[in-house]
Amino acid sequence: MYKKLTSTTIKEIQNIIGEKNVICEKELMEDYSHDEFALQSIRKYPEIVVKPKSPEEVSEIIKLACKERFAIVPRGGATGLCGACIPVFGGVVLSLERMDRIMEIDQSNLMAVMESGVTLMQFYEELKKKNLFFPPHPGEESAMIGGVIATNAGGARAIKYGTVRNFVMGLEVVLPDGRITNLGGKVIKDSSGYSLLHLMVGSEGTLGIITKATLNILPPPDTMFTLIAPYTNLSDAIRSVPIIIQKGVLPLAIEFVEDDIVTITENHLGAKWPCKGGRAYLIIIVDGTSREEVEKTAERISEICLDNSAVDVFVADTTQKQENILNIRSQIYEALKLQTIEILDIVVPRAEIANHINAVYQISERYGMWLPNYGHAGDGNVHTHLTKIGILDGKTTGEMEDWKEKYEKVKKEIHIDARNRGGKVSGEHGIGITKKAYLPLFADETQIGLMKTIKKSFDPNNILNPGKIFDI
Repeated sequence: MYKKLTSTTIKEIQNIIGEKNVICEKELMEDYSHDEFALQSIRKYPEIVVKPKSPEEVSEIIKLACKERFAIVPRGGATGLCGACIPVFGGVVLSLERMDRIMEIDQSNLMAVMESGVTLMQFYEELKKKNLFFPPHPGEESAMIGGVIATNAGGARAIKYGTVRNFVMGLEVVLPDGRITNLGGKVIKDSSGYSLLHLMVGSEGTLGIITKATLNILPPPDTMFTLIAPYTNLSDAIRSVPIIIQKGVLPLAIEFVEDDIVTITENHLGAKWPCKGGRAYLIIIVDGTSREEVEKTAERISEICLDNSAVDVFVADTTQKQENILNIRSQIYEALKLQTIEILDIVVPRAEIANHINAVYQISERYGMWLPNYGHAGDGNVHTHLTKIGILDGKTTGEMEDWKEKYEKVKKEIHIDARNRGGKVSGEHGIGITKKAYLPLFADETQIGLMKTIKKSFDPNNILNPGKIFDI
């Protein structure tokens, strides 16, 4: 389907963006052959890496790709976990790292305009200077805005504010034929035909390359507390979540994590979790317009947790304490990565989390595979780690010799359980290449057929990020 790049084509690309912005040496392309997916088996080197500086340069490269029929894979910070930026057909990796300008912080309209290569860290720091707030926090702050939008990233704060989709107001996109178009803008309401803007959000770079974004921003909360509630078991912790929400309390975030994972992450970081005494924890973040309001909310949540089997409730009421908790929570994947085969991104209805976790426990026992769990209890997003580590009578036993034989069987059973509970294959990571085989479990032929029709309409030559989400 795709032609190899010739020296003539590479020279044409160098003429478009400058020779120094094209990488041809394989040893320099190592970082562009993978994302953060744990197994190295999915790695694939591109033929070249290009680093454009403007949408016009992106456009010219895409026009050349249409003419010469080579694949283009857009790439942001490569913090993804499902191989969405891996060049499975070789071709060109188009890195947006040089398009990193924050162009405007519009305080009157509470909108921010930036290029897609801006990292979350850059964005958060710039907003902090102006006393403003971008609620989504997908996790890794080296992620770039374009990639965050392309995967519709979620994170812990989605329960109150929603995913990134809720904050995308406008996009500049280079289409698969090289045309540049602007979708949406600095408007709160828009019923002007089909929402092409929202079609791009979560499309994983298969329908167009995002080069600029306009995002909604907010004034920051006056006060924020983080509560940790230890429980003797994870089921009790999870069952507390619907009760909290049913009582009319809507925290910024409700996370869950098991104690053995916390201990591993503490050792990995050399950090200390602020409280002990449980086998599982709820991490609950509350915010508000005054300290008095937040204290009352925290007290109400504490009472609910204690009435529903919590051992205790620890309240982090200072920035330093909160940052320590967030750092440990954010580094769990890194702490488990060497032992991990794959991290799942299943989402189920909130009321089904405990039942799904119990099913995972049963699968773990049946196959003798350690399957640690954590995730976003407030929105039903469960991250189960499939590991190489065995488990017997609740204790880990070291790396299994037969983990490769068990891996796909365990993965399939967990997904089937989620499907049967009304869940979905991905809550925030996207499909990429690692979840393609499981998408048909959750979406019927009609839905996938419509997706393919949309893809063919936008990209008839299938040059943009081919091989992702589904096969054409």
